[in-house]
Order: sequence, then C-alpha cells, then structure tokens
Amino acid sequence: MPAISMFYGIIIKMYNNGEHNPPHFHASYQGYYATFNLNGELIEGDMPKRQIKFMGRLYNQLEQKIK
Repeated sequence: MPAISMFYGIIIKMYNNGEHNPPHFHASYQGYYATFNLNGELIEGDMPKRQIKFMGRLYNQLEQKIK
C-alpha cells in the first residue's frame, strides 16, 4: 500500500483501486494502526487520542481550503 503522506510521525496510506467502500485511508503511528473515513473519523483500529483528534482537525483544515 503506497504512503501518500507522512507528518508528526503519522504515516497515511491509501489504496486507489476502486474496490474499497466506503472510501477510507489507513494511518500508522508508533505501532498503532487505524482506519479513518474521509471525514477524519476513526472507523477501525486503535491510535492514541491525541493523534485521532489531530486527524479530525487535519480534515477540517483541508475541507476549508477546498471550499
């Protein structure tokens, strides 16, 4: 699975083959692995609360830039 972003120790990976519904991405951080929807909400796995909150804030910032 290709890494599409790396920041603050978090590695973001995402498939782009159209076979995964709903759309989501995978994040890893110091031995933790989690799956997030494209709204930045945790849907599977485990990650420290601080990093989960960071993923939500990151989504909100990106959404504002797109609008």
